[in-house]
Amino acid sequence: MRRAELEHVLRAAAAVTEDDDIVVVGSQAILGQFPDAPAALLVSREVDVYPRNRPERTDEIDGSLGDGSYFDSTFGYYAHAVGPETATLPAGWEERLVPVSNENTGGATGWCLEVHDLLLSKCAAGRERDWEFAEEALRHRLADAAELRDRLRDLPIAADRRAEVERVVEGVVARVESRKG
Repeated sequence: MRRAELEHVLRAAAAVTEDDDIVVVGSQAILGQFPDAPAALLVSREVDVYPRNRPERTDEIDGSLGDGSYFDSTFGYYAHAVGPETATLPAGWEERLVPVSNENTGGATGWCLEVHDLLLSKCAAGRERDWEFAEEALRHRLADAAELRDRLRDLPIAADRRAEVERVVEGVVARVESRKG
């Protein structure tokens, strides 16, 4: 997925939900902060979104813009409706959202997760593909390991789960560091 495709999804999601504020929480949120992100981070065809002011309207997104929809078959990418509770995010994440708003978004604003919040969310999800995503972002120097460690303390999860996510983060950082040397 490219930045222009993200902007298209934002415009379409705003139109079908009648909400000009669309939150992007999945991997394609990287395009908010890094419009020319490395190709290895842009393999997903889907954008995980929800309408910020009208989260109850997610069904409109999946029905009109979701996997297998006319939108998907026409353009080759789609929106995946999620809810505000989908991602596990560190405290303060909402203040760090990266806005995407321009002519291509049709007046809508996409609120993309900041890269460190995104990577922690992916590490907390517990899927290998998410850890690989985090590793690629660190390898390309889009994020800082120290900042990840700092924000990890602010994840709203139980202590045992935090220890597990910390092991994942440290493993990702160690793999990146070992490739440098």
